[in-house]
Amino acid sequence: MSVADKVELRRLSTGVPGMDEILGGGLPEFSFTIVAGAPGCGKTTLAHQVMFANAVPERPALYFTVLGEPAIKMLRYQQQFHFFDLEQVNRSVRFINLSQTVLDKDLDAVLQEIVREVEAANPSIVVVDSFRTVVRKALSGAHELELQGFIQRLALHLTSWQATTFLIGEYLDVEMRDNPVFTVADGLFWLYQQVDHNSIVRKMQIVKLRGQASVPGMHTFRITDDGLQCFPRTFGLTGQHAGNKGERRLSCGVAELDAMLGGGIPQGDSVLVAGPSGAGKSVLATQFIAEGLRRGEPGIMAIFEESPEVYAQRAAKLGLDLTTPQEQGALRLLYLRPLDLSVDETLHEVVEAVRQTGAKRLVIDSLAGFEMALAPSFRADFRESLYRMIGALTRLGVTILSTVEVEESFTSMGLSSYAISFLSDDIIRMRYVSIEGQLRRMAIVVKMRSGQHSIDMREFQITSRGLVVGERLRGYRALTSGVPGPWNPWSSPADDGPEVRE
Repeated sequence: MSVADKVELRRLSTGVPGMDEILGGGLPEFSFTIVAGAPGCGKTTLAHQVMFANAVPERPALYFTVLGEPAIKMLRYQQQFHFFDLEQVNRSVRFINLSQTVLDKDLDAVLQEIVREVEAANPSIVVVDSFRTVVRKALSGAHELELQGFIQRLALHLTSWQATTFLIGEYLDVEMRDNPVFTVADGLFWLYQQVDHNSIVRKMQIVKLRGQASVPGMHTFRITDDGLQCFPRTFGLTGQHAGNKGERRLSCGVAELDAMLGGGIPQGDSVLVAGPSGAGKSVLATQFIAEGLRRGEPGIMAIFEESPEVYAQRAAKLGLDLTTPQEQGALRLLYLRPLDLSVDETLHEVVEAVRQTGAKRLVIDSLAGFEMALAPSFRADFRESLYRMIGALTRLGVTILSTVEVEESFTSMGLSSYAISFLSDDIIRMRYVSIEGQLRRMAIVVKMRSGQHSIDMREFQITSRGLVVGERLRGYRALTSGVPGPWNPWSSPADDGPEVRE
């Protein structure tokens, strides 16, 4: 067979948001797939979602139930999902109970019953739930070789009839090595429900998929009223780069700070604003978004520590209106605070909001709140996850400003407790210094990848107009320690206090 004559695999859409991307473009038509996992993982819901997305009266879907929950009970709960279309039942989707056949007869009789129904209906999709029950019954009176023969004959029949098949079963990971059904299957989808502390996270792994390249690794998914929704690990990292990074400078809403940044924030950069509690990080973030709105640039604020209403009220005290732009669709305040979030799910929410609004500016306020909103299992990989998230968003040409709280020690000037400064193109450090019995605020631009910046340490105040940056602090040494003293031109370099460090 020449390359020109090779068979082209047609792909079916699963009807599950995000899953087609994980599979590498969709489900291979006429494939023979095992959907495995513990009870409660979402196996049955996944099968129903695929059926209702693809079945038509001319090529219906057949759903064989085997000693699981009765079809009438299963349908009662599946009807609660939005994808379920009651009018399609017995037209495009048909349910057949094999429980009695499995109890009373052998494997050959079960196969004959399936073959009879398939020949009569000419289905496009066939589901057997739970196939594990058939296997257990078979093993009680048949050798493993007979079971493997049954599976191969079933696969052969269904493939020759051009039906895409799903066998659903409650399997354990240890069975993957020895179970003959996994050898015959074209695809193996494993669903997990992980409990960590008080949090539950659902994940999916495409263990096996013949004929196309799926995305490896564990992918988070959630079950909502719409059914399953998957969040691929590669979401936002594929496709064409926006290609506008650094083309122009964006004002942060504070003219003096723009000057310290060499003319503003380079478009498409990721900016980290680090400082202690109360230093003014959120105020600067709000001014950054408000300045963009004033210039006709839509924005998004992903907030984790305050509700959108409270956030908008606080901004109003600075003379910044966040309510009207939300009503006009130019601003989206995403309040992401459930305690079992995944980074991929958060990224999906943000990227979808960017695409819907055409946002050019994004604020993440704050990284500490973001970390606390994640399920415990994701906090361990926070840096890696944040790396993927920032990479995906900057590919879209979005300029990101993230805030991070730093504990003030007054002996050094750390930049972040997460060691994530390498993820940022630019870093603005805010801190307190103790001068003449007063706790005063100071700002310095520590890092800019794409150009020169001011090396001055500037005092600033938070007023009813927001941040107001003053003149360079003069006449003091050891400002980076937070406890400066009078500058002495004859002092040795060792007396100037510690250097800035990450």
